[in-house]
Amino acid sequence: MSHSFWSELISIIPETMWVAFATLAFLTLRKPIIRRFLDRPRESMETTVGGGGGKGEIRRWDHAAESLRGGRILWVDDNPPGNSELIKLFRSAGMTVDTAPSTEDALAYVEQGGYDIILSDIKRNGDPQAGIKMLRELELHKIPTPVVIYAMSFNPELGVDRRIFGGTNDPRDVVHYVIDLMERARMSLG
Repeated sequence: MSHSFWSELISIIPETMWVAFATLAFLTLRKPIIRRFLDRPRESMETTVGGGGGKGEIRRWDHAAESLRGGRILWVDDNPPGNSELIKLFRSAGMTVDTAPSTEDALAYVEQGGYDIILSDIKRNGDPQAGIKMLRELELHKIPTPVVIYAMSFNPELGVDRRIFGGTNDPRDVVHYVIDLMERARMSLG
């Protein structure tokens, strides 16, 4: 074998090694990369409620993905940044989430288009009963949209208004209520 043969062979080894390395890297990392892009809603669920959430909650989120897609939430709260993680979570599932800082704004939104769920706090703009007053306005305007109360000061032991589907101060419960309501809405359509 000639010296030129060995020189040429040695010169193509680095190129061949890079191709082999790239192929190995692709084969090794393709599933995690695909999961990274396809499982964004699931990943959001894990980071948003994962602090105390378990595998059952994540499985439920995965199972509910089709029911959530296209759903519409109106979130009534005078402090929307406090709900930003849950809002991102629901949007990552393909839901529309509009925010309203007051009952008046909420009623204007509801008149413009239908919502599947209204999420609300109780205390707004200095009024400790704003959320409850909103329930009376919804009844007055014959708006049947289910309401979920999410407020840090919510205490179900004090009683739950007949107009409230559910109330909580735990973000995991909010996720479950939204899934429950969206599954019911989808079942009633199908």
